[in-house]
Amino acid sequence: MVKLSRLQSLCLSVGLGVASLLHAAPDSANATAPLPVKVMIISMFKPEAAPWLAVLHADKEITVPGLPDDYPSVHCTSAGVCQMTTGMGHANAAASIMAVEYSGLFDLEKTYFIIAGIAGIDPAQGTLGGAAWARYAVDSGIAQEIDAREMPPKWTDGYFGFDTDAPDQMPKLSFHTEVFQLNEALLQKALAVTKSAVLEDSEDIQEYRRHYTEAAARLAPSVIQCDTLSTDTWWVGRHLGEHARTWTKLLTHGAGNYCTTQEEDNATLAALTRGAHSGLLDFQRVALLRTASDFDRPYEHQTTFDCVLAQRKLTGAFRTSTDNLVRAAMPLVEAISNDWTHWEGGVPR
Repeated sequence: MVKLSRLQSLCLSVGLGVASLLHAAPDSANATAPLPVKVMIISMFKPEAAPWLAVLHADKEITVPGLPDDYPSVHCTSAGVCQMTTGMGHANAAASIMAVEYSGLFDLEKTYFIIAGIAGIDPAQGTLGGAAWARYAVDSGIAQEIDAREMPPKWTDGYFGFDTDAPDQMPKLSFHTEVFQLNEALLQKALAVTKSAVLEDSEDIQEYRRHYTEAAARLAPSVIQCDTLSTDTWWVGRHLGEHARTWTKLLTHGAGNYCTTQEEDNATLAALTRGAHSGLLDFQRVALLRTASDFDRPYEHQTTFDCVLAQRKLTGAFRTSTDNLVRAAMPLVEAISNDWTHWEGGVPR
């Protein structure tokens, strides 16, 4: 028997280990490749996801580590259209998007992302059930606040930017998530493809919208363009509505036109930006749609709290806003997936 020194034994062990790894390499090479995705539809909670799942008839359900327990899987069709649900609010949205991005389960380099959720709407801009594609997403939660009962006398509200002295001063955008601008070419293509979409309406919201004097609020649902405001606080009221308008204008240097309010979009866009910076996806392929489930302020002579209570009873508003997510966005989904040769290289001219 040949005796080996301790050094020789160690070398032999290392060698056997390397050989074992090399032998295993062919198996790892045969591991499932990332699934190419043409379109990723991003919902925030079950009622937004349900209409999509009903029409997509997905044949793949891919469980992704890091997604919330309520929505653990991404649903995909053989045509390369997928749908995921993030969970509501900033934290869930960002965590879920990053879980999918970095899972290694999907090839997202050429994917078009369509964020599609419900929102409150400014009656001066749109109506219940209507659908709005956004150019800008502005975060109103990144701010300083003085209780309105204690604010300086000439202020109209208690919100003002970090390191500023008044609400009308532009803050330094040091968080880098305060405002996002979506790709104009994709926005215009989305509007062109979906502007003729026939949206659902209902009798109860037809009756309710007649209380509003604003022309836009009294119209039937349609596809429009206006911008969205993100905050984890579900708010309602005339004064807060005016703040939403002015804050959007301020952070977009006057270019933004506030219209819808929701909880997640700036967080979702921040996570997608991280993925783009990592080379995993193209941020120029992101579109943002919100449909209106409620007005963000009361009509004339209605109290704000009565506005909240009255709109809770509008079952048609919630149903039409969720159903109209599909009605408004599906033409874009189909344009991309059915004509991939023209969309694969970027937004076609």
